Amino acid sequence: MNAQLLVDGHHELGEGVLWCDRSQSVFWTDIHASRLWNHDPQTGLTRSWGMPERLCCYAFTADPQQLLIGLESRLAFFNLSTGTIAPICRIEDDLPSTRLNDGRCDRQGRFVFGTLNEDAGRAPIASFYRLNTDLTLERLSLPSIAISNSICFSLDGKLMYHCDSMAGKIMVCDYDAASGAVGGQRVFADVAQPGGPDGSTIDAEGYLWNAQWGGARVVRYAPDGRIDRVVAIPTSQPSCVAFGGAQFDTLYVTTAHEGMSAEQRAADPQAGALFAVALADVRGLPEVRFAG
Repeated sequence: MNAQLLVDGHHELGEGVLWCDRSQSVFWTDIHASRLWNHDPQTGLTRSWGMPERLCCYAFTADPQQLLIGLESRLAFFNLSTGTIAPICRIEDDLPSTRLNDGRCDRQGRFVFGTLNEDAGRAPIASFYRLNTDLTLERLSLPSIAISNSICFSLDGKLMYHCDSMAGKIMVCDYDAASGAVGGQRVFADVAQPGGPDGSTIDAEGYLWNAQWGGARVVRYAPDGRIDRVVAIPTSQPSCVAFGGAQFDTLYVTTAHEGMSAEQRAADPQAGALFAVALADVRGLPEVRFAG
């Protein structure tokens, strides 16, 4: 399982990779550049769209031309064809040091996302939220965090995985598939150094794949939290993972050069690239679309 360079984007903070099964192409964001990216592996065509703010997370919808997007301060709908943005709601206006970060739809098509505290002290003042299909917003009853990440859901939708990247542990909680109520938070996996937990996804067998920032690796965890396998990534800061390809047998991995000095970037020239890993024995699942 060798990671192959797919798009050498030199992104400061490549993140949020998702495979679109309708267009058979991969999307991702360069957060600090406020830009959404797309690559078609069949044609080799790469394109991008500029955003009015940093694009932190997003989800597909029933309309192939429309995305639900999480900008740094708000949720909105974005039309890929026209570039128009339709606002939904603002997030944490009372907390000037926070912005949106990780997000993913639950198995019922509701968008679950978290925020991040950009203040240097990284106080745990950020939260997890859910945008329901009627566009109402609610804060999940989970402890406050500094950097939300690793949001994904078990195959039956009854477990929510998440983390505070500063804490170095992937957490899991019970998630009521009908009401969306959460509870019973506990440690799923303690991420050993080097590296901290970043973006995650669930494969067709219910195993969790986690990009480990600073660890130059993606780790597959069994449902009981034990390490099943480790995939080396040829750059130090993997940030997010997604399954794609016609058979969902390719793992796409975004990376970043955020925080690197000129010397570190010279020693790590592929930092900020998009990678692809061909998998012989594992398959992923189509991404759940926002049902609102």
